[in-house]
Amino acid sequence: MPPLRTALLQSSGRPGSVADNLATLDEAAGRAASAGARLLVCPELFLTGYAVGDALPELAEPADGPGARAVADICVRHGLAVHYGYPEREGARLFNAAQLIGPDGARLAAYRKTHLFGAFEQKWFTPGERPVVQAELDGVRIGLLICYDVEFPENVRAHALAGTELLLVPTALMHPYPFVAESVVPVRAFESQMYIAYVNRTGSEGEFEFTGLSCLAAPDGAVRTRAGRGEELVLGEVDPGLLAASRAANPYLRDRVPGLYGSLV
Repeated sequence: MPPLRTALLQSSGRPGSVADNLATLDEAAGRAASAGARLLVCPELFLTGYAVGDALPELAEPADGPGARAVADICVRHGLAVHYGYPEREGARLFNAAQLIGPDGARLAAYRKTHLFGAFEQKWFTPGERPVVQAELDGVRIGLLICYDVEFPENVRAHALAGTELLLVPTALMHPYPFVAESVVPVRAFESQMYIAYVNRTGSEGEFEFTGLSCLAAPDGAVRTRAGRGEELVLGEVDPGLLAASRAANPYLRDRVPGLYGSLV
C-alpha cells in the first residue's frame, strides 16, 4: 500500500470570518493537492477562529451546515480529503467539533472534543461522549481527537486498541506549553504505535498566543515533518509499511497486561 501523503495547514486564518477562512482553506487545498497530498488537516476551530468570544454561538452551525457544504466543494474541486475544526451547534448545545470530509465530498467522520481545556472552552462547550471515532481513507484507518484530548494517554491507547493507524489532532496549543508539540506528541505516537498529525494555530488571538510547531509524528518516535512558529503548509508521508514494521518490532501493545489496570477506571 503506498504512503498517504498528508498536508498540515498551520494557520489561524482570520478569526470571526468563515468566508475568509474558507478562502484560506481553498488556497491551501490547491497547493496540497499540487504537491500530491490526499489529505489536508487544519487546526482546531479553524472555520471560525478560536478566540471569538461572545460571537461563538452565532458562528456555530450544524454538522451539515453551510460551512460543511463549502468544505465538501473544496474537497471535490481539489480531489483530496479535508479535516477541519469548527463549533458545532445542536439545539441549544455547542460542541468543539471536527469533521473529515472525503475527496468525493462525503462526510467520513465527525468528532466532538471530550476533554475541554480551560475556562473559555468549559464556559461555551458541552463535552463529547464518543472517545473513539474512525474512518478509512486510501486504506489507512484514521482516528480523530482534538487538542487537549491527546494529552491523556488513555485516549490515544484506546485508538491504538481500536486499530487507528493515523490519528488526526487539530489543536490550539498556546504558550507556555510548547513541550506538548515538541515532546508529548512524539511520545504518544511511539507508545501507542501510530502516526499522529498534530496541527496547530499560530500567532495571537485575544488573550491567547499559539505556539505553532505542528508536526507529523511517526510510530518510531521520529517527527517526519515539523512547522515553525508562523503560517505554514508542511507535508509528510504516512507509510503503512513503516507502521507495520514498527508494530512488529515494538512490543508495547502485545505486552500489555490489562488485568493489572483495573484501578485506572
